[in-house]
Amino acid sequence: MPLGSTVRAMFGPHERRVSDLYRGLFLDLDDYAAKIAGWSPGARKILEVGCGEGAVTEVLARIFPQADILGIDITPRVGRLYDGPRDRVEFRVAAVQDVARDHPGAFDLIILSDVMHHIPVALRAEIVGAIGQALAPGGRFILKDWGKAATPIHWLCHAGDRWLTGDRVSHLVPDQAKSLILDRLPALRCVEEGHIAPWTNNYTLVFAA
Repeated sequence: MPLGSTVRAMFGPHERRVSDLYRGLFLDLDDYAAKIAGWSPGARKILEVGCGEGAVTEVLARIFPQADILGIDITPRVGRLYDGPRDRVEFRVAAVQDVARDHPGAFDLIILSDVMHHIPVALRAEIVGAIGQALAPGGRFILKDWGKAATPIHWLCHAGDRWLTGDRVSHLVPDQAKSLILDRLPALRCVEEGHIAPWTNNYTLVFAA
């Protein structure tokens, strides 16, 4: 069992607060929210791939009050810490390949946040292909990930990802991530590139269909 499950259980009712504090060491969710809102202001149907326990989903529900949101993950803990509106937000244990097959071209905004480096290298092209299949014509795909760097903050992030999740993580720099997306989905265009506070390791790529 990954170490993270044991650590989370230790905090009991304080788990959400500790989780937020830990995440805040690496990512400013308010900065991320503001940038997402600017990149896709009219989104009405949103898919978050690899939503985990629901932190970014909660942000999406706040900045897109008219949108229907589907958060998916392969973990049974999907959406467990989410604290937002439930009438237009759904969580589902599912792979993006299944969602793409059942709902092709259905989503005008797809988000993949800090997931790519957890995906086994052999599966990345397949996952990207499914995202492209689920993306609506004219839609946006936002990739946010953590870039490798020879810095203490990266070593801390890498250690947390490796030992708390148990995954054999493999980080991509932005150009590698962009090539992966465009090689698999040549019809997309990369229309925005940027960083999210507080670290330049937090890179974002925005693709338009």
